Amino acid sequence: MIRAGLRGAGVAAVVLVVLLLPAVAAAHPLGNFTINHFAGLHIAPDRVLVDLVIDRAEIPAFQERRRIDLDANGTIDAGEADAARWAGCAALVADLRLAVDGTPVPLAVVAAGISFPEGAGGLPTMRLVCELEGALSGPLARAARVEFEDRSFAERIGWREIVVVGNGVRVEGAPAGPIGAANRLTAYPADLLAIPPEQRSISVAVTPAGIPGPAWRAPDAEAVAGGSASPGKASSERPRDVGQELAALVDAEDLTPAAILASLLAAIALGIVHAVSPGHGKTIMAAYLVGGRGTARQALGLGMAVAVSHTVGVVLLALITIGAAGFLPPERLYPVLAVVSGGLVVVIGTSLLWARARQLIGARQHARAHEAGHAHDHDHPHPADAGAISWRGLVALGLSGGLLPSASALILLLGSIAAGRIAYGLVLVLGFGLGMALVLAGLGLIVLRAGRWLERAPAVRGLGRLVPQAQLGFAALVVVLGLVLTGQAVAQVL
Repeated sequence: MIRAGLRGAGVAAVVLVVLLLPAVAAAHPLGNFTINHFAGLHIAPDRVLVDLVIDRAEIPAFQERRRIDLDANGTIDAGEADAARWAGCAALVADLRLAVDGTPVPLAVVAAGISFPEGAGGLPTMRLVCELEGALSGPLARAARVEFEDRSFAERIGWREIVVVGNGVRVEGAPAGPIGAANRLTAYPADLLAIPPEQRSISVAVTPAGIPGPAWRAPDAEAVAGGSASPGKASSERPRDVGQELAALVDAEDLTPAAILASLLAAIALGIVHAVSPGHGKTIMAAYLVGGRGTARQALGLGMAVAVSHTVGVVLLALITIGAAGFLPPERLYPVLAVVSGGLVVVIGTSLLWARARQLIGARQHARAHEAGHAHDHDHPHPADAGAISWRGLVALGLSGGLLPSASALILLLGSIAAGRIAYGLVLVLGFGLGMALVLAGLGLIVLRAGRWLERAPAVRGLGRLVPQAQLGFAALVVVLGLVLTGQAVAQVL
């Protein structure tokens, strides 16, 4: 038992090292929610071959694997994979359109392939290769126009690229090369990741020229009538379903107290790394605490509010991913949540800005009244105490900070679900949220302590009269940052 616990703890330590890499090498470069497309048109005088590749990132691959796992045992065996490659390609044909001089050309599946490369958090991605053939009614004897459109997964975001290659014909006005910029979706160029191609259709002029050479043959597709798929590419045993490292953690014999503790620490560390990376509203939260003269308790409460809201968001998004992705794709929900989050920040910041402005105006009125010798009005609060941070606003800001669930935490939960360890996945997500809370609360405490120290420092004690103006400025900063976040999110929605 002790040896098993130590072995589980060692595996967790390895997972910790893997998860804490600055950039997870196995993560999909286009994002965990994307469905990516490549279509290579090989045009010959008498036929058009379409080399179609669909590369699903971790989340859509998880959804599709649940559908094709017919016996629901958590694995994709050779038979299920073979059925999936045939059915998947056949279903795609309905969303493709090929025409020559306006006349539709029917496409038939002649070869297919399927594989599950490992992705982030041990979850596999999914690569479907479909080789389609459209026979022309007669050989091209003159110039013609070839049109192609891919309408599959129209609502999903991702890489979309179409290339055209002539074989016995000359192609004008189209990108050439059989593999495209991303090597048939196996090596995405870094300089195009920020703005990937969005090519859903193409129209090219072709002219007969020369003698056709050998027909294109995809290296990762087999003839559909060939029976079973390649075991090395299509089948997937349990350790590869959720990754060797994650599978070792969630395996029954390794779930000892030592292994659970080590993996929980790994999840907390991952949450810490996630929180210290750029973004995540740290500037907004720090500005809010300073602008509202927050307390240490409020800084801790803000961190915990983010952790709780983030955990709830991950669970809800996981439920949507599993049960409602057909009409509410997660990658479409993300920008909407971002708009709501940014809007909350704007409302909270505006409220704080109004309170700070009232405080500043009240302080000036109080000073003028004091100089005029008027009696102090005890019916009104002292300006220094006006507009303090409310717990309601603090919780709302924490909600906005945790409203966008981390894809890493979502992958942890989905990977655990795939391995049949739902409760264990929830523990890992809670640990992830706790790691975020430690960073955010710690940052808040540091900011508040630094502010208190500056107020007491002899060198800046004379600047105390500028504190209300500084608080007003930080409150305005919250509003500005909220507007920036909202603008970016609205741009994604549109």
